[in-house]
Amino acid sequence: MRPGGRQAGWQRFLELLPFTRVSRWRLSGQFGKHDNARMSSAVGQSTGSQNAGPNQKGAFAMTKVLFVCMGNICRSPTAEGVFRKMVVDAGLSNIVHVDSAGTHAYHVGEAPDLRAQQAAKKRGYDLAELSARQVTQDDFRDYDLILAMDWENLALLQQQCPRAFKHKLHLLMRFAGEHDAATVPDPYYGGPEGFNTVLDYVEDACQGLIDVVRKRATMYAAA
Repeated sequence: MRPGGRQAGWQRFLELLPFTRVSRWRLSGQFGKHDNARMSSAVGQSTGSQNAGPNQKGAFAMTKVLFVCMGNICRSPTAEGVFRKMVVDAGLSNIVHVDSAGTHAYHVGEAPDLRAQQAAKKRGYDLAELSARQVTQDDFRDYDLILAMDWENLALLQQQCPRAFKHKLHLLMRFAGEHDAATVPDPYYGGPEGFNTVLDYVEDACQGLIDVVRKRATMYAAA
């Protein structure tokens, strides 16, 4: 495990990240295991803290996470599938929205790479219903965390992102506790083992991320 591990990482994010607050009644029935694939209109139309006052009872911390790679057919949909399952297993589906996108439009509308789907399925993750899309300007406003797979895509996001939202941009591997790698390698031009490596890295980082989300929600619930 890297020095400091997840503990130091999530503590800093708890202090710095903005999260949308949404009352229980607005979340009832909004997000299920499959509905979480795209944001519902009710939540999508509201951002920031206007949904609930800082002292409103029964308010949760709504967290919106966007995973980003180049084409949105290998690494970022894998991260979306892994993290969505973790969210469901943790019982956080009502307060976490998960999505993925690409910095380029090469594969818009396509399903994830078959090799990514096969590798993910062996570990219990279903990517079949996902469809590639490109990052939009609205994403920078609507999401709380925009997590890039590598430096190149992080740089592209930084070029497109308005200054007011640049604090939302990070590398996914910043949340990892077991792997020292700074980025998730692109497996597209390699063999099956590359997709297993992606899963190893993504599972590690997403475990750290789910810890952050859970602790943030607990903090708001106790407030």
